[in-house]
Amino acid sequence: MQRPTRMPHPPSRHARPARRPLPAREALLLTHALSVGPNRRCSAPQARTFRSPLTHALCARPFPPPSGGHRQGPLWHPPLPLPWALPAAPLLSKMATAALLRGATPGRGGPAWRWRLRAAPRCRLAHSSCSPGGDPTAGAAWACFRLDGRTLLRVRGPDAAPFLLGLLTNELPLPSPAAAGAPPAARAGYAHFLNVQGRTLYDVILYGLQEHSEVSGFLLECDSSVQGALQKHLALYRIRRKVTVEPHPELRVWAVLPSSPEACGAASLQERAGAAAILIRDPRTARMGWRLLTQDEGPALVPGGRLGDLWDYHQHRYLQGVPEGVRDLPPGVALPLESNLAFMNGVSFTKGCYIGQELTARTHHMGVIRKRLFPVRFLDPLPTSGITPGATVLTASGQTVGKFRAGQGNVGLALLWSEKIKGPLHIRASEGAQVALAASVPDWWPMVSK
Repeated sequence: MQRPTRMPHPPSRHARPARRPLPAREALLLTHALSVGPNRRCSAPQARTFRSPLTHALCARPFPPPSGGHRQGPLWHPPLPLPWALPAAPLLSKMATAALLRGATPGRGGPAWRWRLRAAPRCRLAHSSCSPGGDPTAGAAWACFRLDGRTLLRVRGPDAAPFLLGLLTNELPLPSPAAAGAPPAARAGYAHFLNVQGRTLYDVILYGLQEHSEVSGFLLECDSSVQGALQKHLALYRIRRKVTVEPHPELRVWAVLPSSPEACGAASLQERAGAAAILIRDPRTARMGWRLLTQDEGPALVPGGRLGDLWDYHQHRYLQGVPEGVRDLPPGVALPLESNLAFMNGVSFTKGCYIGQELTARTHHMGVIRKRLFPVRFLDPLPTSGITPGATVLTASGQTVGKFRAGQGNVGLALLWSEKIKGPLHIRASEGAQVALAASVPDWWPMVSK
């Protein structure tokens, strides 16, 4: 007699599903998390405020330690400061989260279910550690440069905002309403004044202030040599608007940069806005640090600040490819998009009409910008007379590539054809000697332009 076929038992609700093997790197993170345990503090200096193996794994890197690093378990903790840790954090976060969640059965069991992250104070990985007092700038060193070549104009009145909107390439930095009892907010923006042919006249950094829920006016930071010309340009278009344009010599302009160049964009300060001082991020690029407007000495207002040499500021600016003032942007000569205005957040293609908009908008929508301002470095000693602004830049075969714009020491800016900058370049100096130079693409430019 044939036996009846036995039906398989239904799977138990307590049975665990089969686990697929983890990739090597995720398995390494999970092994490290299990070895640390759920309640032990991490001994790494940058993670002392964390109590979870997951956050401990985020602060470590599964690679051989370079000089200065120390090991703890299968991973190593890098020495401080950590300028590279911030970009690596999202990748490590995904890896560590996947490693912990894959080992957990839905609804119960597994380290991801048992270990709950405890609240911990926020800490920027770019800094050495969180200070006990909550000041992220503790221990940071800042260089403060007094920019005597920059000055301020004040534009205020009921019609100040629509008046400036019709002249500038960018939206106005209108501050958001301040909360009750909070100090007045401030915002900064970058823009150009153009002529009717669409060429740059003046580059400005705008500061919008707010007091008692009303915009009190704008401060325009410009080149001090064209302060009078800019004031006349504004008066030409003022007509019958209720606008007052006047110099504002009470405040001086300072640039604030981290002492280490690699910390640009990662180090942070506490923004402030008041009648006596304004401290705000440079709106052009994070590589240019912060802008400070104050009646007093700048280093006294910045934690760990020291007085810097103006030569170093211009060297840094040219290395980053940031033009500033009439030497780098000759009035009536420079085109805004060739001067990388879009890269420096200085133009809006959705705002209303402004003087010189036609050429800028047409060039943008065509999507073809063949020449740009590139940072250049001279490879040969310079002649005693220096390099004349406007000197022709040539290839090894003598083909014209562009023109030298301005510089300081062995660095500067040159307007070059983008497709011809990779070969050897040179300039014929006034004495007849050839000076070799090399152009580079700044790392903060959008990748689409490289």
